[in-house]
Amino acid sequence: MTAPPGPPPAAPGPPPAAPGPPLPPRAVLAAVSALVVMVVLAAGAAVWALAGGPGGREKPNADPPAVDITPADVEPGAQAPAPAAQPVPVPASQGVPGGDAVTEWADRTARQIDVPARALHAYAATDLTMRSEAPACRLSWATLAGIGRLESNHGRFAGARLGPDGRPSRPIVGVPLDGSPGVRDIPDTDGGRLDGDATHDRAVGPLQFIPSTWARWAADGDGDQQADPHDLDDAALAAARYLCDRGRDTATPGGWWAAVLTYNNSVDYGRRVFGVADRYARSTAG
Repeated sequence: MTAPPGPPPAAPGPPPAAPGPPLPPRAVLAAVSALVVMVVLAAGAAVWALAGGPGGREKPNADPPAVDITPADVEPGAQAPAPAAQPVPVPASQGVPGGDAVTEWADRTARQIDVPARALHAYAATDLTMRSEAPACRLSWATLAGIGRLESNHGRFAGARLGPDGRPSRPIVGVPLDGSPGVRDIPDTDGGRLDGDATHDRAVGPLQFIPSTWARWAADGDGDQQADPHDLDDAALAAARYLCDRGRDTATPGGWWAAVLTYNNSVDYGRRVFGVADRYARSTAG
């Protein structure tokens, strides 16, 4: 079984210290809130670093993309996000992704929500591809955008910019998965080809694929004859196929949650993706 993209759930910590005096209610709430944030940082798109170039790593200069996202108050499997109020239009050229209608839709939708038009174009083109390739999956661009928001803020993590080619201005590469607190130990699987690390794997690209997972799901979303996890067009199509695996119907509560928890096995992560995807879908009417 391949590891899901993005860092895995946090590893067990050290044994608890001896109990001290009882905390007042406010202190208990503060401690619980801090613990939740720590778990999210370790389990979701939070163990980040920005690649400064081949072999070089810089510490993040901004908070992880998921920190400022409020989880939706919904139980796993109870409901799916709202259907998109403004579906992606099928281009006149027989449904081929990338037509003028898709570009116009992305430009218009970008003015309604805080998502770059170029990122929306990648999510929309993938939405159209999956309508043809796996119609029973009913995967919405809004779910892909929700994942993209948590994983890298649509390729904009730590000051990066998403370029016209669908690639961030600086590669987004996670911390080494070396068994440190909060991360799994995953030895290198790609010789450092994708992540610049020949010792341990690191999650890469705007949708944070682990190299071993990318090796299975690699996709060419923009037809340039290359499959590159640093290219949002390619990463979005690979993520969609990953989410739609095993015949899932992501328009149903059970199918949606099964898909997202496969991408990252964290209920808190799923609730955050839900909240973002639901907001995107409801905010784009008209």
